[in-house]
Amino acid sequence: MTTPADQLRALLAQPRLHTMPCAYDALSAKLVEQAGFPLTFMTGFGASASRIGAPDLGLMSYGEVVDHARNIAGAVSIPTIGDGDTGYGNAMNVRRTVAGMASAGCAAVMIEDQLAPKRCGHTPGKAVVGREEAYDRIRAAVDAREAGADILILARTDARHEHGLAEALTRAQRFRELGADILFVEAPRSEAEMREICAATDAPNMANIVEGGETPDLSREVLQDIGYRIAAYPLTLMSAAMRAMVQTLEQLAKDQPRDGLMDFGDLRKRIGFDDYYAASEIYTSSARTVKEPH
Repeated sequence: MTTPADQLRALLAQPRLHTMPCAYDALSAKLVEQAGFPLTFMTGFGASASRIGAPDLGLMSYGEVVDHARNIAGAVSIPTIGDGDTGYGNAMNVRRTVAGMASAGCAAVMIEDQLAPKRCGHTPGKAVVGREEAYDRIRAAVDAREAGADILILARTDARHEHGLAEALTRAQRFRELGADILFVEAPRSEAEMREICAATDAPNMANIVEGGETPDLSREVLQDIGYRIAAYPLTLMSAAMRAMVQTLEQLAKDQPRDGLMDFGDLRKRIGFDDYYAASEIYTSSARTVKEPH
C-alpha cells in the first residue's frame, strides 16, 4: 500500500509547482481535499488559534500538536505535512517529534531553527539558534527517518529575518547536505531573493505565501518559473472563515438575515453524513426505523 510519504515523494518528483492550501483542523483539511488539491499542511498558526484560541507563540505542547496532526491526517487521503516547530527540546526531543508525526500519519514534518518558544514567521520577536544547534536538529530528524519513521523532513530556517539571506542560504545548504528532503527559507522579501533561494540547492523548495506578510504574493506561474515545488498558503482558509464568522455573528446580533450560509444539504454532504449512511446500510444493527408521530 502506498504510504503518505510515498504519495508526497511522487508529487515532489513531478517537475511542477503544487498549490497547498493549509488546514487548521480536520474539517478544513477535508475541504482542501474536496476542492481537488493534492496535499495540505497543518498550519501551526491556525492549529494554535483553532485548538487553544491563542497565538502561534510556542504555547501548544508536543502532545497537543501531534494529536492535532493525527486528526487532520486521519480525515483525508491526500498527504499532510505536520508542523513540528523546533522539535520541543533538544535533539532527542526532535527524534521523538519526527517519530510521533510519522505515527500520526503525516507525510512530512517541518523542523525549524528558531529559538524556543518560537514565533510565527511573519510576526515580530523571532530569533534563531546557532548553526550547530540548528544542524543538530536536522541531524536528529534525519536519524529518526533513517531509524524507520516513514516520513520526509522539511527543514526550515528563519535566519533571513535576523542575519540576512546569506546566512539563511548557508543553513539551507547544510540542511540539504544533512539529508533534508524539502527546504523552506522563510520570509524572503523580493522575487530576486526567492530566485536565489531556489538556485542555491538541488532540493525541492517551499514558498510560504502569507497575505499581508513579507514575502511577495506572486502568481503560481511565476512561483513555478522561479523553481518552487510547493506553494503554501497558511492563513488563507482560516482568514476567510474568520471573516465569514465575524460577519455572520454581527448579522445575528442585529437580528438580520444571515447571508452567505452554505446549504444545509451541502454542509451535511461535505462533513460526511451521506457517506456514513451509505456505508452503514450493510449493518442491520445500524438501521434506524422512522416512526410516524402520533
